[in-house]
Amino acid sequence: MMLSALLSRVRPPSPLAGRLSLQSLLFALGEGTFMTGSAVFFTKIVGLSAAQVGLGLTFAGIAAFLAAVPMGKLVDRFGPKKMWAVSAGGQAAMFALWPFITDFKGYVAMAVCMEVIGALGGAAHGAYTIDVLPAHERVKSRAYMYSALNLGFTLGSVMGGIALAFHSNDVLHVLPWFTAAVFLVNAAAVTRLPPASHDERTPEERRVRVPGPGPLRNPGWLLTTFFIGVGWTNQVLLNLVIPLWLVQQTDAPRVLLAFLFATNTVMCIVLPMAASKGVKDVPTALRAIRISSAFFVISCLITLATHETVGWVTIALVWLGHVTVTGAELYLSAASWSFEAELMDPRQRGAYQGSAELTMTLGKVWAPAVYTFLALSWGVAGWLVIAGIIVLATICIHPSTRLARRFLERHVPADVLADARAFNSDAETEVDAPTLHQEDALAGVAKQSDMRA
Repeated sequence: MMLSALLSRVRPPSPLAGRLSLQSLLFALGEGTFMTGSAVFFTKIVGLSAAQVGLGLTFAGIAAFLAAVPMGKLVDRFGPKKMWAVSAGGQAAMFALWPFITDFKGYVAMAVCMEVIGALGGAAHGAYTIDVLPAHERVKSRAYMYSALNLGFTLGSVMGGIALAFHSNDVLHVLPWFTAAVFLVNAAAVTRLPPASHDERTPEERRVRVPGPGPLRNPGWLLTTFFIGVGWTNQVLLNLVIPLWLVQQTDAPRVLLAFLFATNTVMCIVLPMAASKGVKDVPTALRAIRISSAFFVISCLITLATHETVGWVTIALVWLGHVTVTGAELYLSAASWSFEAELMDPRQRGAYQGSAELTMTLGKVWAPAVYTFLALSWGVAGWLVIAGIIVLATICIHPSTRLARRFLERHVPADVLADARAFNSDAETEVDAPTLHQEDALAGVAKQSDMRA
């Protein structure tokens, strides 16, 4: 009985979710393996300084930021599955070229190309999963895929660590080729996935502009994704601020950091489906946002208290602070998946994914410098300000989601919009009767809209 219960917990929600989770695991395995050894690879093999590595990554990040929306439009025009496979194959080719790069110019060119191709893959993957998964299992399946992603990064870190343990440049040369091979397998597997609805458009249909104003004209969507980006500053707390606080402001041993990150990894593999349970539409996603923010604030309050504690009390509180900020991550993930399904124009999911990448970056790019300064320079007051930023974002995301929904109701036909509505996994029908009445009432208004691709 216990074995049966355990198997039911690790079984994917559907065969398709299992195949998509395998793609997540393959991507993370390849990416995690290379990233673990990337700092050593760039300095020892490519011959760069640490400053050059950082500068190149900055250029690449800017390129990805600028490419996000154009890449999303390509996804809408040519289909998410095809663009996802192209991106995976392109990334495989880029990784295979890394051992032949020997100077800073080549490194920057490669880094920029990889980030742009990655932006295409990110938009395509997001659009495909929303497009192909049945509405009632979208959040549950995305949670299962998130677990697989974290498992893949864990395995990749182990692989990269083993390669580094040899202290051999020859072994380091193999790292990008191993990642290239994994991405090539991933690209081949993507081509075998079932087509999404947007992949079945004819060449003639692709030449016709998709009706409807784009995401950059949807202020509710831009604001919602910006506030989600602010929420994702929990990663800055997790990976930067709490570790720095531990080292500089507490008496906790530095070895505790390894235990903290191990705890985060295990939680992100085991708990995503539990955190996503019950998240099925915008109201339940907003509830998850409030829970995420509560965890974030509790983490701030616990961590600031460790400045005055000693010994095992400090160790326990720092660990608890890390656990609670991981809770913030899990519930925010569940909410963001539901927002993606419900607040995008179903005809332009690639463009909406690209614009979300743009605004979420704006929502979090400032946080490393600001949060580090507030926590380490202002102490208790700084931690309270950090918590206040999240509370403010949580308050603001409620009206922004309503604004995004009203925009869709004005500009998207009711029958198209109904497809974007998630519903409870136990439900037998996708839209209940009251919702159908609402959509019928909106149909006349929606058809008056003048729309864009």
